Amino acid sequence: MIFQTAVLSILLCSVQSFTLQASFEKSDESSGNTIEDDDFSVSTLIEKANANLGNNPDDPLVMFGDIAVPTDLGNADPCTARGCLWPKATDGNVYVPYRISNQYSSRERNTIVQGLRTFAQSTCIRFTPLNRQRDFVDIQSRQGCFSFVGRRGRAQVVSLSRQGCIFQQIVQHELLHALGFNHEQTRSDRDQHVRILLQNVIRGQEHNFRRIQTRNLGTPYDYNSVMHYGRFAFSSNRQPTIVPIPNPNVTIGRATQMSPTDILRVNRLYSCNRTASQSDVEPVKRNQFL
Repeated sequence: MIFQTAVLSILLCSVQSFTLQASFEKSDESSGNTIEDDDFSVSTLIEKANANLGNNPDDPLVMFGDIAVPTDLGNADPCTARGCLWPKATDGNVYVPYRISNQYSSRERNTIVQGLRTFAQSTCIRFTPLNRQRDFVDIQSRQGCFSFVGRRGRAQVVSLSRQGCIFQQIVQHELLHALGFNHEQTRSDRDQHVRILLQNVIRGQEHNFRRIQTRNLGTPYDYNSVMHYGRFAFSSNRQPTIVPIPNPNVTIGRATQMSPTDILRVNRLYSCNRTASQSDVEPVKRNQFL
């Protein structure tokens, strides 16, 4: 009888242990905390696409993962050295001319155009085809994904490589750079919201995690921003490089489109005072406003 009781106790303990382990594994799986879960995060896509960036003498100096830095400025953000907003037209919209290289297939071009159009659905930003304007965004398939921050003047390259960058979230990410925005995990108050584990970062890539003095526009830190890198960005050992605090299990860097806070920031930075109607997505030529 004693033996049977002992066996029964062991079996009950085993079942309970198995149940707790299964529950833990399910919780861990749903939290999106494995490196495989980040395969299609913005940062992973950009990191893979930019693996060989810098091997070509024509490649710009790129910091923070995908921000092109002008070599005549020591600061990583041109906006800190001069004004970099795109001008607003008298009708309250901001028209940003663009040119798309003929390197792209029709499908790739359509993906890019659709990404540009998303801005007109919720902000006053209107990306318009180039028509002899001086300043414009020049979208090309260079080596990797990268953009300057803010309006640079003349033709400023936004690279969307055909090998790895033609996704809506990447198009939005790079064009948000061109509009003047930096990465979420580098904003001035980031240390209150994430821990950066430099011991897990690829040697020589630590600069991608520098904190900078950003204009946060009265908006909260946003783990869901399309500008936020993933948990394993630039990891050297498959261990996290960015961990949310106080809850380390919060999902980060998994956005597939601009978040409501991303949209709010665009509207605040450019003082947008109305939401676009669908008829505004492809506006008429307004060269006098640009």
